[in-house]
Amino acid sequence: MSEPLGITFEEHDRAGVVTLDRPARLNALTREMFEALSANYRRWEPAAQIYGVVMESTHPKVFCSGGDLKVLNQLNHDGAVDEIREFYRSAYTHVWVLEKFIRPNVPLINGLAFGGGIGISLLGTHCVAGEGYRFAMPQVGIGFLPDIGGTYFLPRLDGWVGTYLALTGAEIGPADAHRLRLVTHYIPSPYFDVIKTSLADNHPIDRLLDGLHQDPGEGDLVRLTPAINRIFSAPTVEEILERLDAEPEGPYETWARETAATLRQKSPTSLKIALQQMLRGKALSLAEALQLEFRLASHLVTTPDFKEGIDAKIAGKGRAPKWTPETVADVDDSRIASLFETPVDGELELNEPKQIFQ
Repeated sequence: MSEPLGITFEEHDRAGVVTLDRPARLNALTREMFEALSANYRRWEPAAQIYGVVMESTHPKVFCSGGDLKVLNQLNHDGAVDEIREFYRSAYTHVWVLEKFIRPNVPLINGLAFGGGIGISLLGTHCVAGEGYRFAMPQVGIGFLPDIGGTYFLPRLDGWVGTYLALTGAEIGPADAHRLRLVTHYIPSPYFDVIKTSLADNHPIDRLLDGLHQDPGEGDLVRLTPAINRIFSAPTVEEILERLDAEPEGPYETWARETAATLRQKSPTSLKIALQQMLRGKALSLAEALQLEFRLASHLVTTPDFKEGIDAKIAGKGRAPKWTPETVADVDDSRIASLFETPVDGELELNEPKQIFQ
């Protein structure tokens, strides 16, 4: 018997309802789930009876933990590089489907939303955070890159906060996410059923969400933003580390030491790639960013760090990875540049709405 898909699609009157339902795997996303998401959004876009779509999770503390690393780890061990590439193709294609989906799309997030969980929720028309919302893009910690649209949306955050989030994988809560416009509304989770019911009843979504929105407060990043902008505006990872190490005694000293230690645990290659994504990404359209991510992903899935990072997380149950090369200073910058410029077979193609929803 095959494993359940882990995601359901229903219609409640005028609403399409997507429910993430893989609690044992923290709603981790598979290629089949991405393809099912795209298929149903394509089905609902021209459907006259559907006013909008709501997305929810059955897990009380997790919206979506990202891509299914257990599956990717097994594919790694099997040497199934083409299947891994197709996983990422389906993921990035779905982000593009969401971008072109013009009906109201309302993820209701009251838990962890990491990596791919951001990709399936951020670029819709709306994004609602509850009190348990936690955002992170932790991919550099597994020898990969902040992808699934990260090249596009992270550089567009205020100042250099996107670079900080990309390189450190730091978590932020609903207040910071709302201030950074990563979510459109902060609405406590007891009101989520009201949103779902009202959407099904064809209630105008903007008026509804604006009426339920509450002030989430200031957030933790406000205090750190001056230091983040001063340090993470450096043009190289080496200089970012130097600035962190040189932070004088004062209000940011402890944060700087802890942040430097965090960066030194990440894949040096991934840190270099992520910084280049942030430096280049603001000039790219979403389509160009996704196409670049697919190119980078296609290169990276053949590297030792990708295999080591996921294996350490899954088979090693969180052991410290052994990166190749081991330090930022040993990374060949010309090789990093070549990853951005060298095409791969079967590069990502993204269709316009007439082709997507026909």
